[in-house]
Amino acid sequence: MDIPSIDYILDEAAKNNMAIWQVVLKEEQAESGMSEEDIRARLEESYQVMKNAAMGGISSEVKSISGLTGGDAAKYYRHYRNRKNLMGSLEAKAMSYSLGTSEYNASMGVIVAAPTCGSSGILPGVMIAAQEEFGFTDREAVNGLITAGGIGAVIATRATISGAAGGCQAEVGSAAAMAAAALTEVMGGTAKQCTHAAAIALKNCLGLACDPVAGLVEVPCVKRNGIYATFAIAAADMALAGIESFIPPDQVIDAMYQIGINMPSAVRETAEGGLAITPAGLSAKRRLQY
Repeated sequence: MDIPSIDYILDEAAKNNMAIWQVVLKEEQAESGMSEEDIRARLEESYQVMKNAAMGGISSEVKSISGLTGGDAAKYYRHYRNRKNLMGSLEAKAMSYSLGTSEYNASMGVIVAAPTCGSSGILPGVMIAAQEEFGFTDREAVNGLITAGGIGAVIATRATISGAAGGCQAEVGSAAAMAAAALTEVMGGTAKQCTHAAAIALKNCLGLACDPVAGLVEVPCVKRNGIYATFAIAAADMALAGIESFIPPDQVIDAMYQIGINMPSAVRETAEGGLAITPAGLSAKRRLQY
């Protein structure tokens, strides 16, 4: 689905008195030829896969094949359940589920790339936690996923969602933007508020390097998913309060792309810079014989 800009979405929403999810759904129907209910059915299935991945990650000490990651989601979820968390319950659960989904991915479980495998935990973590906290329906959650998809489509069309092309800002940053917009949608935000939530989230990821240890999407990726789920919630909360991004959303996306182009290749998923070449990172690489 190619959507040229956030401004295009907002213009369509204003002209037709639509929410973002309605605009995006209309675009997807026109492009795919699928009915609304068929699209919803696929997204409901995807949302169930997200829930399964998150719960799979927190319910057992899942370990990756490399042994670099695993068990932290369950550990943090116990921390929350024991009421020792410093954050509120929404953020603590979102952190747990984001970590869980990412660890489930690293252990070769089935996940939804949202928008990529390396950033797969953020959107599920935020949406599942918010649904538990606020009680919206799965159908309403799907509206949020459609909104998230629209934001992701603009970023993919206008910039990139690839860590190799744009650094981790393009993966985790895009996921945080998508999750912030989705949460704003399900919490009753306007179309404009959804887009500013996305912009605020993405702005706070600009310049984030993609530096996976041993070239695996595990360290630091898993913990980044947990941290940036809380960023997405903060961005949505700001937008719902009426706070706007000073830089318009499309321009934030353009800035992300320019930063990505200017990043050295060493910090664009090559594992040749950043955390990947620290003594601990290189030791892990040698141990795995990469």
